[in-house]
Amino acid sequence: MMKKILSLLVVTCLLISVVGCGGGSSQQSDADVPAGDDWKIGVITGTSSQNEEEFVAGRELVEKYGEDRVIHKTYPDNFTKEQETTITLALDMASDPSVKAIIFCQAVPGTAAAFESIREQRDDILLIAGLPQEDPTIMSEISDIVIDTDNLKRGETIMELAHQMGAKKFIHYSFPRHMSIELLAQRRDIFKQKAEELGIEFIEVAAPDPMGEGGIPASQQFILEDVPRQVAEHGKDTAFFSTNCAMQEPLIKKVLDEGAIFPEQCCPSPYHGYPGALGIEIPEDKIGDVDFIISEITNKVKEKGNSGRMATWTVPGAIAMIRACGDFAVEYAKGNVERQDIESFIEFLRQEAGDIKVQTYKSDNFLLFVGESQIF
Repeated sequence: MMKKILSLLVVTCLLISVVGCGGGSSQQSDADVPAGDDWKIGVITGTSSQNEEEFVAGRELVEKYGEDRVIHKTYPDNFTKEQETTITLALDMASDPSVKAIIFCQAVPGTAAAFESIREQRDDILLIAGLPQEDPTIMSEISDIVIDTDNLKRGETIMELAHQMGAKKFIHYSFPRHMSIELLAQRRDIFKQKAEELGIEFIEVAAPDPMGEGGIPASQQFILEDVPRQVAEHGKDTAFFSTNCAMQEPLIKKVLDEGAIFPEQCCPSPYHGYPGALGIEIPEDKIGDVDFIISEITNKVKEKGNSGRMATWTVPGAIAMIRACGDFAVEYAKGNVERQDIESFIEFLRQEAGDIKVQTYKSDNFLLFVGESQIF
């Protein structure tokens, strides 16, 4: 309770500084919003060091619709300790009446407080939370749409894929902060259950939190050193998985070096970790060409003699998600869709992510999706 009260006090102070103390009612209705072509959308992603795909997808929306239409900002790398900065970014966007939508991806801690405060000031603005890290019930209540990869289903599909690729053991790297996230904790439990059904030994390994004292470098160094130790102890038929984006590149690199198994990233995509880990240069004319990057990864894995033991999704999940959110937000800003037109939103998602399976979680506006796997 005290934590919630303090959060509300912080948001109140920030709101006063951003919105100001003008007279009259602060509530904005649809009638208060300028009509016509005066619209913008706001997109808040991580930096390129946190998740390059999400950052690039945000910049793509700017390039597609123009800097006068899309405001792209990034939350701090150390977002758990700098929630005030994250909240201020969102409130600053919402203070502009021409901003008709705000998209958070990832919806890091602080998003819920920001959305709650924005909604108190404006009932016209579209709020979308991608890859939420806060309580699902709260996020679905204060957001118009919440979208995430289907971590519940992935608890089954990732383990089944590892089994298909010959895994006898499964290493799960994570840390307490991530295991406090409801859907990630549930996925871990499903991993355990499915592993037992398939006769795979499930092993939890505590890794340094990239938000901790040593930051991202310490967590990456740990992965580089620990994977060879684990393979030496458990053998090459060991599958590796980490819940953290910053760990993917070193994890892919060392799994390939050791000839072990890598079924999927935390945020599945051919672009997530693979190009950097395998030293793949992407020519300017091949940027965004998924077939090209899949072919390059396949060749690199084959050269290392590890074909059939590394995989990802056939489409970049996070990029598809942000593109779909952006296109839907623009259509809302133009008055072509309603805030919670879930069917239309799913169609936008299918246009970007292809043949996906979608289900809801706890409420009709909390969407989970899973894509198809690509084995290299």
